[in-house]
Amino acid sequence: MMGGFECATGINRHGDAIDQIAATQHDLFVRDDYARLADAGILVAREGVRWPLVERGASFDFSSLDPMLCAAAEFGIQLVLDLFHYGFADGVDPFSDELPDRFARYGAAVCEHVARKLPGPLLFTPVNEPSYFAWAAGDEGLFWPHERGRGPELKRRMVHAAIACIDAIRAICPDARFLNADPLCRVVAPAHAPELADGAKWFNENAVFEAWDILAGRVHPELGGSRSHLDIVGLNYYWTNQWEHTIPDSPLCESDERCWPLRDLVRWVWHRYQAEIVITETSHYGDRRGPYLNSLVDEIEAILDEGIPLRGVCLYPILGMPEWHDSTAWARMGLWDLIPDKERLERVVHAPMLEALKEAQRRLEGLTLPSGAPAARFRLL
Repeated sequence: MMGGFECATGINRHGDAIDQIAATQHDLFVRDDYARLADAGILVAREGVRWPLVERGASFDFSSLDPMLCAAAEFGIQLVLDLFHYGFADGVDPFSDELPDRFARYGAAVCEHVARKLPGPLLFTPVNEPSYFAWAAGDEGLFWPHERGRGPELKRRMVHAAIACIDAIRAICPDARFLNADPLCRVVAPAHAPELADGAKWFNENAVFEAWDILAGRVHPELGGSRSHLDIVGLNYYWTNQWEHTIPDSPLCESDERCWPLRDLVRWVWHRYQAEIVITETSHYGDRRGPYLNSLVDEIEAILDEGIPLRGVCLYPILGMPEWHDSTAWARMGLWDLIPDKERLERVVHAPMLEALKEAQRRLEGLTLPSGAPAARFRLL
């Protein structure tokens, strides 16, 4: 079991800059947050490197990252570092041919710095959710650059940048690993519109997998992808990730017979890539958090019983967070809710989810992964 700290940066639909690490005060209380994580038996964390803060013209400033690295070393937390989570450094044009080289230079600088602070092998997510970001920023105008009708182009640009970044990091740390996270989605034809079945099939077989296929060199091979660039496949999956085609705001109910269980979705990916897999984001909302985690363990057990190399499951976000486009609205999705107390956001554990986590760890103690390591205590690498 892993924990993920929401780390989105960028400019939202209203033109406001967002920084979720600062908004949750994780930057101020990272040591306490990691202590709580370790106390809960979670020793792997997804964490963010904030490109807008790190790259300063021709130089790099790692003062925003160093507290995370120090706390990780102190508490024995293995980090998976997101290098891009929706926000660009100043002056970056995502549609420019210069993007891959500039992103690679930044990734290499991060790698060199982290390698001096933490033991290897290092783990990175170069570009988090290129498919979602391309749709949100390139088709719907939800994030900068607030474009419409340029989603496919933006996706190719972002994956090309990820490939260049992977090459640059491997030149420095050949044993670095890459966890390429994208949403795992599936759609069905609406009951009242069976004529949309072909469109749903195309989405499921092409759009869902396109970013991973580019990384793997299966499509657009001119961008330099290969099986080694794909590396570990990261699946971001929430209760909203299956819907009727063309109606994304109405997710399928879990009891809908058209809704696939998570084990079937993971098997779907495994058959396509034969790669190591991590569920890089998953959780539920409010009072559904505990029951969802209980049912999630059923799926984990089934996946491992099939021999599928599932290496980890990340509870994300591990802290409650403000919504991207409305900082006054809080998403109660974490193991800890954030409750304002004067100038401080107090971390208040969601007891049902904590109990579900303890039960999950107890159940997983009896399982072993293909490596022979106990599942509940397994470090990602």
